[in-house]
Amino acid sequence: MSKEKNPPEGPEAGSPEHEVRIYSLATTANECIIFLEELGGNRLLPIWIGIAEGQAIAIRFSGIVLPRPLTHDLLLATITTLGHTVEKVVVHDIRENTFYARLVLKKGGQTLSLDSRPSDAIAVAVRAGCPIFVEEKVFSRCQTLTKPITEDEVKKFKSELKSLKPEDIFKDLKKKQTEGGEKDDEEKKKDPDN
Repeated sequence: MSKEKNPPEGPEAGSPEHEVRIYSLATTANECIIFLEELGGNRLLPIWIGIAEGQAIAIRFSGIVLPRPLTHDLLLATITTLGHTVEKVVVHDIRENTFYARLVLKKGGQTLSLDSRPSDAIAVAVRAGCPIFVEEKVFSRCQTLTKPITEDEVKKFKSELKSLKPEDIFKDLKKKQTEGGEKDDEEKKKDPDN
């Protein structure tokens, strides 16, 4: 946890943040994929999360009222009881295929930044009703999807989700990098003067 009275702004604050919302939540046998939709653009960011975290997010959207609070409800109640508000959630980094997020809390003029898994941060955000952001460097470091436009594209997209695995996203990124090198070699063969 880091305390910041005046959080840094400008280049030292990190890369630009883009507001996102939950576009879709897909489940497989042993994991969930949450797709974050860029509000000011057409990118979708897939993040693999655990079944329990996926259920915690889905429960909030389904309107189910549980007799006892879940862990994320308890965390939000603790934050608000201590006089803080959840200002926003930021997915700020990806390293070795692991996403990193933080909860940004406010109390008076004081800002607190809490390290979090994206799944937990998003589960708290949907309960707090606060905005969710993704830094540009996260979008640029991983393979994103483009939002479908037509109904046929939506159907195709949903059917492809059922077989999508984390390694597929990162494999496509590596494949594109390799293909770029192969194309350069082919162009050199065609034009030996280069």
